[in-house]
Amino acid sequence: MPMPDSETVLLIPRYGMGNAEPDLQLKVMSTYLKLLDENNLLPAIICFYTEGVKLTVEGSPVLDVLQSLEAKGVRIIVCVNCLTYYDLSDKFRVGIECGLTDIIEAQWHASKVLSL
Repeated sequence: MPMPDSETVLLIPRYGMGNAEPDLQLKVMSTYLKLLDENNLLPAIICFYTEGVKLTVEGSPVLDVLQSLEAKGVRIIVCVNCLTYYDLSDKFRVGIECGLTDIIEAQWHASKVLSL
């Protein structure tokens, strides 16, 4: 099984990717994550915060691919304060709930940080 790239961290602060209509943003994010998974392009960590946490909860259209990435060794960090803010703590389904300190630490130790 491929190993995650120990130097790359992805930041996902939005419920989608790019600047377009919400449906298109979500479709692009879904395709991006699926391509990472299918091609085993595995970052060490994916950090979700602000409305990006909505991608990690029950009903998310990318939940299956995030669970697959996690099973391949990608660490999924989800901002617990953001889950609480959106009242989603009980619907959280993938990754580990962490604080911003954990996200900062992941960024600080990465040699490459990509913000989507």
